[in-house]
Amino acid sequence: MATHENEKSEKGVAHASSIDEAKFQYNDDGDTIIEGSEGVTQRDLDTYRHVADRLPYTAWLVVIVEFAERWTYYGTTNVFNNYIRAPLPPGSTTGAVTAANRAVGVAGALGQGVQKSFAIRTLICFQFNSFWVYITPFVGGIVADTWLGRYKTILLFSVICLAGHIVLVGSATPASLAKPDAALGLLVLSIVIMGLGAGGIKANVSPMIAEQYTGKLRKETLPSGEIVIKSPAVTIQSIYLWFYAAINFGSCGAISASFLARDHGYWSAFIVPTGIFILVPFVLIFGRKHYVVTPPRGSILVETLRVISFALEPRWSLNLIRTIRNCRAPDFWDPAKPSSYEKGKVPAKITWDDEFVGEVARTLSACTVFLFFPFYWLCYSQIDGNLGTMAAAMTLNGTPNDLIQNLNPITIIVFIPIFDYIIYPFLRRKGINFSPIKRIYAGFIVAGLAMLYAAVLQHFLFKMSPCHDDKPSECVDPATKNPLAAPINVWVVSGPYILVGISEIFASITSIEYAFTKAPKRMKSVVMAFSQFQTALSSALNFALVSVNVEPRFAWLFGSFAVTAWVVGTIFFVVFRDLDRREAELNAIGSGDREGFSNESS
Repeated sequence: MATHENEKSEKGVAHASSIDEAKFQYNDDGDTIIEGSEGVTQRDLDTYRHVADRLPYTAWLVVIVEFAERWTYYGTTNVFNNYIRAPLPPGSTTGAVTAANRAVGVAGALGQGVQKSFAIRTLICFQFNSFWVYITPFVGGIVADTWLGRYKTILLFSVICLAGHIVLVGSATPASLAKPDAALGLLVLSIVIMGLGAGGIKANVSPMIAEQYTGKLRKETLPSGEIVIKSPAVTIQSIYLWFYAAINFGSCGAISASFLARDHGYWSAFIVPTGIFILVPFVLIFGRKHYVVTPPRGSILVETLRVISFALEPRWSLNLIRTIRNCRAPDFWDPAKPSSYEKGKVPAKITWDDEFVGEVARTLSACTVFLFFPFYWLCYSQIDGNLGTMAAAMTLNGTPNDLIQNLNPITIIVFIPIFDYIIYPFLRRKGINFSPIKRIYAGFIVAGLAMLYAAVLQHFLFKMSPCHDDKPSECVDPATKNPLAAPINVWVVSGPYILVGISEIFASITSIEYAFTKAPKRMKSVVMAFSQFQTALSSALNFALVSVNVEPRFAWLFGSFAVTAWVVGTIFFVVFRDLDRREAELNAIGSGDREGFSNESS
């Protein structure tokens, strides 16, 4: 909303609070040295290649925390379907299949049946869990920014999440499985507790990893003799690439969970992720004296709402168009600034300074970027279900149809080093400014291509399936009841999974980076929570589309998502092209002394 007013207010804040002519420094040639750098001039910045700095080891410790949390998430939710739907195999008290029957047997536990299992799994284990785990980051963000700080908040919510995993293991013990209703109740309770814990961690671990890097803009001569610029912005970009790689390495927990459940039972499948999650508090405690931590500020949300209220109060009008125009005015934030009032006439309710008003403006500007993401996540959500249904209608040749979806994290794991070490450095070497707004736009475009690929493939699947568009995934021979597959190799469906993975590198990773770099340090957890909340909104949109989310309409559904991604992505780029031009300026705003980090133990 507030692009131009942000610019003026933030410039005004910088001028009022920190900038005067005496602060400018110059080198021997009279070139201006960039404030906050180690002697880097604007000429240096425009001349030399920008490269990433070395990541501190504490950042890698945070990577371990994220890996362990994601492994436990995927390593449990992946087996919920059979756990709820299928009964205990013959002779089993744990859900494991006996060795003699593993070729054809299916692990199971609660025996709720297909229809009831679908309702429980869809509404609780996926829809509710997806919504819940992306709502609870607000709780973690508020606790961190206003009370405990990020380090202590992650530690607190890791204990909560660990308690949820212990309840989940308890639901799968032989004593619990002997009473399926009790086991189901424990399962639902564990989902609620784990979702709260995971959400609290998610809001804080993303900003905390980037906070570990405290380097400044500086020149360095490589062994080859080339002079380069060690850039904090490029370093943050690299940090989040590897952070996202950790997420997808963690998703490999889904592969092992199925075999653990089948061979050793569900208590075993659940206790392994629990054991891995125990790493989280130990890693946090191990590095407690070395982490860079941000102290909490207090009731920052209350002050934020008051700032917005002061700015909005004189702008309201019964004429909606006039109200919108007023909100876009360059002086929109002036009524909330103490400097706008005569000395001695500042309202008593204004307990902040001009710098804080600039932070609020910047925070809202960052949050508006994320409002477009629910449409991106709609495209992403297709890889979890509908593409697997497509695969089930193809010629499998012994390949499990749900195995293909692992191509998504594998793509991300393979391509992140390629982007970090080859593609992005090549673009920088050629002077191409592939800024965050451009990268997010590219993510929308590639996600749309993935949906177009899926739509075209679904068209040919309808055409070549013996059942055509009458649920090809359920097509069977009437006489033998054996599946009748379309003569299309199942690996052809890998295209959308690979394209969505590449789009995540552009859009999803960059959104995390953007949330960190554009939010003031005192509000980073809340802004990160807001960015993740868009996934919850996408889950709600998906739920609203249940009536059209049926196999005969898949081609139209995928095609619609492709067009939506391209249109929304283009609108996104047009709306935020001014922020794109001001990228370097926005990264420099709001880093005053009051926001400084601390290396003290939390």
